Amino acid sequence: MQGYIIKRVLIAALTIFAVLSVVFFVFRLGPADPVALMLPPEATPQDAQALTEKFGLDKPLAVQYVNFLKNAVHGDFGISFRFNESAAQVMFQTVPATLKLGLMALAFSILVGLSVGIISAVKPDSIIDRVGRVFALAGMSLPAFWVGVMLILFFGVTLRWLPIAGKGTYLHYIMPAFCLSLYPIALITRLSRSSMLDALKSDYVVMARIKGVPEFHVIMVHALKNASIPILTVIFSIMGTLLVGRAVVVEFIFSWPGIGKLAMESFFARDYPVVQVFVVFVTFVVVTLNLIVDILYAYIDHRIRYQ
Repeated sequence: MQGYIIKRVLIAALTIFAVLSVVFFVFRLGPADPVALMLPPEATPQDAQALTEKFGLDKPLAVQYVNFLKNAVHGDFGISFRFNESAAQVMFQTVPATLKLGLMALAFSILVGLSVGIISAVKPDSIIDRVGRVFALAGMSLPAFWVGVMLILFFGVTLRWLPIAGKGTYLHYIMPAFCLSLYPIALITRLSRSSMLDALKSDYVVMARIKGVPEFHVIMVHALKNASIPILTVIFSIMGTLLVGRAVVVEFIFSWPGIGKLAMESFFARDYPVVQVFVVFVTFVVVTLNLIVDILYAYIDHRIRYQ
């Protein structure tokens, strides 16, 4: 077991190192000059030279790369061009807002998705199963930006029930959290339904029913435990997806002051240090979640650790 965990940790560390290297070379070898973006139009060549030396851009690329890795270990990714503050500090100031919204959306996704998926598997072709399949198809097909705009137009502009932008009362959470959880609900519903259907047809479930085990115990212990591996994978991958893809779009649409909105604005403003922190932070979160999933696999199914 220890060897399995050490192997997974080493793979995770190599993945983060590879992403750090890619981030460095992509932003250093890009066509845009960060010094030119920071300087005002009336700046002199002396000003450009001074700023280049300040950020260490006058040094050889290999020296810049080594310094970048050293600073990255300590969480130092440079100074934000827009805010003139530490890029990491600027990014992490917005993390709590994204976590609150993401955790609310994730909790709602797990609660609704698992409930509908399990009930659909236990009672196939029932009303809940049919409605759940239609909702899952719609949730996986509709893009987040379109759903967000429709929610704003209907509930915010037409009915005036909910605020359309910003972060304040609990009413501000409803539309972005629903928009953020629509796809995860659909994914968890479909996967939990298919996994539970396979588990309910297995021999050990049939044997448990023959022995007279209560139906609730059969469903929640025998069937759900053995169907949990693909479900766990989806849940943990969704946590990373909420931060990477959909959070950026949803936060930008609803003007939610989180890391997604900041990353989008920083990208358009060519604030590369903040974008670097965003990429590295999201990579670290996704890699960590995958590492947790791999370790949970080994505890749920002991055969995995010997593969």
